[in-house]
Amino acid sequence: MSSDPGLRYAIPSRIYTVEEVIKRSRFITTAAHAPDADAANAFVESVKELFPDATHHCWAFVAGPPGSTAHIGMSDDGEPHGTAGRPMLSVLLHSEVGEIVTVCARYFGGLKLGTGGLSRAYAGGVKLLLQDLPTELKIKRVRVTVRVAYPHLENLQRLLEDLEALVEHEDYGEEVRYQIAVPAMTLERLIEEVAQLTSGEGLLE
Repeated sequence: MSSDPGLRYAIPSRIYTVEEVIKRSRFITTAAHAPDADAANAFVESVKELFPDATHHCWAFVAGPPGSTAHIGMSDDGEPHGTAGRPMLSVLLHSEVGEIVTVCARYFGGLKLGTGGLSRAYAGGVKLLLQDLPTELKIKRVRVTVRVAYPHLENLQRLLEDLEALVEHEDYGEEVRYQIAVPAMTLERLIEEVAQLTSGEGLLE
């Protein structure tokens, strides 16, 4: 089985929010699923509308597998440079959750936290959020067509169930033809086992 984290990973299953009060400032950190940068940016705007009177709306996102830097973004939104967006992004990149956007709405309470205190507060909000964030498993799938003779159908069905393959279309003609979506990490095993159970007669397209 492949260990590539990009093939199977956790993503947020719903919007989730945590709140902390640090030196009289309120830090309201919210996360959501972000399959791409457009979705992340749209969520940032929605949180700004939800908390229009917040002093700052700092954010970070990883719109890809955990740890991937291909599609990331961040903003300090007026806080001292490097004290908000970057600490938030760092926590996300070192987590086991992918396709995630986080926005922290801060209501200034009158006491300054200093640059170190701000970094700890923004990073801490994301860490707290990740502790109980509701997630679901995302599995990268590859679509293929499998063709086998009828005597091999029962074995094929057991194999597909074992590999967590989804049958999207079935065609029963002179032979059985299944269009399936199989987890990318098990594609090689599917090819090998179809050849084995059909003595080389089964085909993958």
